[in-house]
Amino acid sequence: MCGRFVLSTSTRDLAVIFNAQADDVLADDGDRQGIANFNISPTTDIVAVTAEHGNRHLERFHWGLVPSWAKDPSIGSRTINARAETVATKPSFRAALRKRRCIIPADGFYEWLKVPGQRVKHPMYFHPVANEPFAFAGLWESWQSPSSPNEVLRSCTIITCMPNEIVEPIHDRMPVILPRTAWDTWLSHGTNEVDALQVLLVPAEPSIVAVYPVSTAVNNARNHGSMLVERLDHLDVETIFDFDADPEF
Repeated sequence: MCGRFVLSTSTRDLAVIFNAQADDVLADDGDRQGIANFNISPTTDIVAVTAEHGNRHLERFHWGLVPSWAKDPSIGSRTINARAETVATKPSFRAALRKRRCIIPADGFYEWLKVPGQRVKHPMYFHPVANEPFAFAGLWESWQSPSSPNEVLRSCTIITCMPNEIVEPIHDRMPVILPRTAWDTWLSHGTNEVDALQVLLVPAEPSIVAVYPVSTAVNNARNHGSMLVERLDHLDVETIFDFDADPEF
């Protein structure tokens, strides 16, 4: 699963990278301070890229998809991720896959490593090799409260797939990371054939992902700040990998 990630790229830079307009909520977040979060956890608000009439938009969504038919929003705590293998058939996700897809920008994500001799699992930070955010494949929905018709909740989920060889030693799932060449297809309202979408839901090329250990302060979702993504030099993880997980190791 993907249960914790990072976004520190400014709204202005995200708008340029994804060729998107910022909605009214994000318009005032032009500097990094507006949306920077180094420990994003489920059921919080996150940023996603959507498309309408050929135009892309940056918008805020609740992380944890709430289907339109849900009785209440509590289901969102169990739908932060959708599995690529079943997203086309699961009732919570299948309609959104055809009609409401999004891209969720992330500067990196965390997974936890079992270190021999240590009781607490250790957080590892997976980040792009290139100097721009990952583009996670996502889905979104709008939910209207049965008791308050004016209450509308827009929510989203991150699609996960089998891990590539960088993630596999740490975890058995990873977020689907869309290459730039797939962005138009994924966001297009003209693409609703499941087969055309399913071919995009595959592990990312290992060459675009790097990893290093970070502080266990990440384990507490209340901790925030750029110190969470600082590399720990004293934890030896080289023996875990039989490949060059990060060029700086």
